[in-house]
Amino acid sequence: MAEGSFDLAVIGGGPGGYVAAIRAAQLGMSVAVVEREHLGGICLNWGCIPTKALLRSSEIHHLLHHLDEYGLAAENITFDVGAIVNRSRDAAGRLNAGVTHLLKKNKVTVIDGHGRLAGPGKVAVLGADGKTSEIAAGHIILATGARARTLPGIEPNGERIWTYKEAMVPKTMPASLLVIGSGAIGMEFASFYSDLGAEVTVVEVLDRVLPVEDAEISALALKAFEAQGMTIHTGAKVTELERAGEGITATIETNGETQTLSVERVILAVGIVGSVEDIGIEGTGVRVEKSHVVVDEWLRTGEAGVHAIGDLVGPPWLAHKASHEGVICVEHIAGLDTHPLDVSRIPGCTYCRPQIASIGMSESAASETGRQVRIGRFPYLGNGKAIAMGETEGMIKTVFDAETGELLGAHMIGAEVTELIQGYAIAMNLETTEAELMSSVFPHPTLSEMMHESVLDAYGRVIHF
Repeated sequence: MAEGSFDLAVIGGGPGGYVAAIRAAQLGMSVAVVEREHLGGICLNWGCIPTKALLRSSEIHHLLHHLDEYGLAAENITFDVGAIVNRSRDAAGRLNAGVTHLLKKNKVTVIDGHGRLAGPGKVAVLGADGKTSEIAAGHIILATGARARTLPGIEPNGERIWTYKEAMVPKTMPASLLVIGSGAIGMEFASFYSDLGAEVTVVEVLDRVLPVEDAEISALALKAFEAQGMTIHTGAKVTELERAGEGITATIETNGETQTLSVERVILAVGIVGSVEDIGIEGTGVRVEKSHVVVDEWLRTGEAGVHAIGDLVGPPWLAHKASHEGVICVEHIAGLDTHPLDVSRIPGCTYCRPQIASIGMSESAASETGRQVRIGRFPYLGNGKAIAMGETEGMIKTVFDAETGELLGAHMIGAEVTELIQGYAIAMNLETTEAELMSSVFPHPTLSEMMHESVLDAYGRVIHF
């Protein structure tokens, strides 16, 4: 028997699921969210938010050790790793409570337990007490997210070999650390631990760090990381991890040659896999490819009335993409005049030091389409605000279609680029041309002026460099 009947049931209360639920409630639907662990999902509880709190602490620690550059001085600078972790967990807790409040405010029913499809229009919920109840819904959204990928023979054990979860709550600061994978997650943790004094080594199987970024940005990032004292191995792989006393001995293979490295801890940051297990999709029209659910432009699966959003479906696997998909999915269900998501216009951000942000095509990707392109660049060292901040490391790069003036992509490395990138995101979504960007007035003195100068540079009109 059904415990309740709703217009929409959402399985998973992460940034895709809870946003979909709230938007549906705004549109007058009766909504239930089934969540087995934490409202806010991995992003809020174990990802986006708490990691930024950790990185803020390590950033301040770095600045405190460079106070002389600002005419300041301090002695006996120390840190308390437990207090740093507690601050991070407090940030996650505050936002978790905030999501709970928002769902209550919008009259969304929250059901604690593990949800799975139980036939057309039905969701079975296994509660913590071991009892199963059932709800009915006209539409169901699967928003169960993803989990960390592991490597054969290099499984995390929570003690010396960590996933992102263990890396976020260290009891002590390791003196040495190996990070396997140089994507956003890997490099954020590499920055955090390096800035707090750990000796950090990064191993990346591809030929460059941050391989999804523009190659020129990746090269600048590598130079910056190595200048900070990190050891980076690209085109390399970890073939074995062996426990050695209180630490780990890693075997690293590069171009057929091997070397060993002894470290206290290892972080696995080699991507994610969709959480498709035990959600009731067996025997349904829901199709899975490479651990992720296949959907159409309206987030519909192959099963009537069943939709999927967020990390459970295709890339990019970002919280803001999941939230936007939730809105599109619900508005399409409601019959509103909405538009499919253009994933090429989703900004991506990495909060390492220096920060990295991008949107659209890289220079090589744009050239591979057969277009003639114009490239603009502007360095941080030519910007007055950057000089005043003491942040002269970085660059803004823009990619234009030479024939039409369309902004095809933007790529940034440097202080606060994760805040700047949204300017280009708005420009791309409004289909702004180079002429309109060049005629826009940017405030002075700001870092955003570099965005203007980069556009000007693409057309031979740069002023300040």
